[in-house]
Amino acid sequence: MKELATIGVAYSENEVESLVNEAKVWISKEEARRHPQLDLYGEERKACDRELEEVRRVLSQVSNILLNGCDLILDRTFDRIGFNRIDDEIFRKLVKARLTYPTSKAATVEYLKNNFDEDVDLSKIYRYLDKLSNHQHKIVQDISVRHTAKLFGGDIGVLFYDVTTLYFEADYEDELRKTGFSKEGRHSNPQIILGLLVSLGGYPLAYCIHEGNKYEGHTMLPAINEFVSKYGLENFVVVADSGLMNNANIAELEAHGYKYIIGAKIKNESAEIKEWILNQPKQDKNMVEYDKGGGRRLLVGYTDDRAKKDAYNREKGIRRLEKAYKHGALTKGNINKRGYNKFLSMNGDVKVTINYDRITDDARWDGLKGYLTNTDMPIQDVYTAYHNLWHVERAFRIAKSKIEIRPMFHFTRKRIEAHICICFVALKVYKELERMLKVTEINMSVDKVLALAKTITTIHIKLPLNKDVYTQTMLMARHQKIAKLFDENFWVTR
Repeated sequence: MKELATIGVAYSENEVESLVNEAKVWISKEEARRHPQLDLYGEERKACDRELEEVRRVLSQVSNILLNGCDLILDRTFDRIGFNRIDDEIFRKLVKARLTYPTSKAATVEYLKNNFDEDVDLSKIYRYLDKLSNHQHKIVQDISVRHTAKLFGGDIGVLFYDVTTLYFEADYEDELRKTGFSKEGRHSNPQIILGLLVSLGGYPLAYCIHEGNKYEGHTMLPAINEFVSKYGLENFVVVADSGLMNNANIAELEAHGYKYIIGAKIKNESAEIKEWILNQPKQDKNMVEYDKGGGRRLLVGYTDDRAKKDAYNREKGIRRLEKAYKHGALTKGNINKRGYNKFLSMNGDVKVTINYDRITDDARWDGLKGYLTNTDMPIQDVYTAYHNLWHVERAFRIAKSKIEIRPMFHFTRKRIEAHICICFVALKVYKELERMLKVTEINMSVDKVLALAKTITTIHIKLPLNKDVYTQTMLMARHQKIAKLFDENFWVTR
């Protein structure tokens, strides 16, 4: 035997056990020294450790993380239209907030802080709204018109006009906010009337604000006259719904030499014309024309689908009236209500009954729709132009449901006008982004694109040596559908 090492001397059982354990450790180390094992993965393990350390070092230099995917897309769209001509960061932020987080101005302040680490004082926003003058409104409309005209090769061609009502969460009126007929059923709330002029495709051109109790038919001509005068338009056609027109408005349109296509109130025509209309054959998609003289043409169309819809709606209204009549709830007050109460008759001062002769007469008009025009356009072109009014209706839906233009909580005229101006620009940005998605074949809606973009982040990393900040927008696999929207060349070439 050869003694290699002495571990120690024990004087008790516990000391023996401890020394035995130390001896085993010594033997294990000695065997490893004499017979070393080949470590096949040592270098790889060291590389992994270095990689982990490098990641930790980089992450320790991250100075900010922004949820700004929507912001990047909307910034580029905003600039593409030309709104960057308005050198105002608060204006830009408020417009983008209407599209990504439409809420009160106080909540917008929190949104900007939480998502972009930007401190914008609420009182500063309110002071800004007070200073957003009518001059800004004119600049906004000018930018929108010129961009839209460019899309149509310089010639807008067709002007679509319609109005809606915007209510306020308030109990009192003032010189602007008045109670009136509300298209939203909020008849007890003060409101304003918003008129909107759009082009084919629904691109917003101009807007106007009126008192809530004003007759909507009186809002159109001033808006069109101002617009035509400012931009020197020629060879255009005004398209509007029948609710906006009366004989005086039509006469004024003609006095200015404007061409128009409007919905005709065929049930209000003379007995001779009504008889002629009802004697026409009811064939699906059939259009007939009546010369009213003075260059006016009355076009009447019939479709089976419209006839079915008219009949269904009437039957539904009659069932409602019959139910009320059966329960004794039909009163004189029903006569003045809208809807299908036109079928009621009042006998004396007390008894209200359902007039079934009126129902039979109303059924004769099922499927019929009239159009009045002073153009020489072919019948089918008139029909197509009028039915593009849905672009205005959709613009109002976008403004109300996506941008949440109402209800409004402002009470001074300046702030109301500023709020409408911001929402108008947001609508234009929405429509331009929608157009870009279509022409570049990104088959997603604006809402879905923005919802997906809300999950895209941008990180800022401080570079200690050159004292700079490196910025990287993080696009994951799920973002590839909209990845091209984050490519600078995408916005330059289109």
